[in-house]
Amino acid sequence: MSNFAIGVDLGGTNLRIAAVDEQGQLVEKVTLETKVALGRDHVISDMCGAIQRLAEKYKNSAELLGIGVGVPGIVDLHTGYLHDSPNLPGPDYPVRAEIERHLKTTVVLENDANAAALGEQWLGAARNFPDMAMITLGTGVGGALVLGGKIWHGMLGMAGEFGHTTIEPEGNPCGCGNRGCLEQYASATAVVRMAKEAMASGGAPALARAIQSDAEFDAESVYNLALQGDEDARRVFRRVGRALGIALATLVNSLNLPMHVIGGGVSYAWDAFAPAIFEELGRRSMVYAATAPTDPMAAGQGASTRKTIITRALLGSDAGLYGAARLPMMAAVTRR
Repeated sequence: MSNFAIGVDLGGTNLRIAAVDEQGQLVEKVTLETKVALGRDHVISDMCGAIQRLAEKYKNSAELLGIGVGVPGIVDLHTGYLHDSPNLPGPDYPVRAEIERHLKTTVVLENDANAAALGEQWLGAARNFPDMAMITLGTGVGGALVLGGKIWHGMLGMAGEFGHTTIEPEGNPCGCGNRGCLEQYASATAVVRMAKEAMASGGAPALARAIQSDAEFDAESVYNLALQGDEDARRVFRRVGRALGIALATLVNSLNLPMHVIGGGVSYAWDAFAPAIFEELGRRSMVYAATAPTDPMAAGQGASTRKTIITRALLGSDAGLYGAARLPMMAAVTRR
């Protein structure tokens, strides 16, 4: 076994910890319930206990290069404080200091979308692309930039907030205080809202039946109807694609990156919304029009094609786990 690092993905439902070696091989993964109701200190204690057990198990087989933790929310990389995290709710929290107090070693802390982008750049859809952007579609919409193989944090660590790009200037109000953010049209929450709006209009009978009969109606329910050919459900996902196309047109025109990856839970509906992305991009981005692949939906475009590639993520929910493990590996190379 080669040297390894431990990566952590602190999700709202599950807390996942993995040992990953320098070649990107998953050595072992542990999944725990994230017991947010018991408080932040309990979540951190559970997490650190699992990290310690994993480190102890492999300490005689290889060198532990470090521990990386991906967490949703605004991460102050200088102080290690976490602001506005849905998975560790409450006032600003010194999450890095608390983890290091338990483990008695340093850790690398990162926003979860940034960690996912790094994972995709290292081992996933953007492998061999040192410059890339990622948009993650989940309950909300996150984003990240990797430039020169490193996460681009911006001045305060808040770069890549693509979810709050304005799509409709007077559109749906967003929790951030803006109106018409991408998050209001491309997240799982938005898919459900738009489906209910279609039902309320009285013209979406299949959606209305699904909403009224399924207490757990969600974005995947809408996708299943779209797969069955329901035009109202398909229209919802065309709206998702259009919103993403508008956001990506600005991103492509601004940065001219070769690779853009769409990940997160809603990316399972790629086939339902991707055609609208490319249609919108062709209309709105002169840079994309000049650099579009012959078949934008085709996977496996090479790094030497000099084309603007928009593609689906490959690592699924493990992207953030691999990216978190990659962080201390990169820090170890810098120290050498």
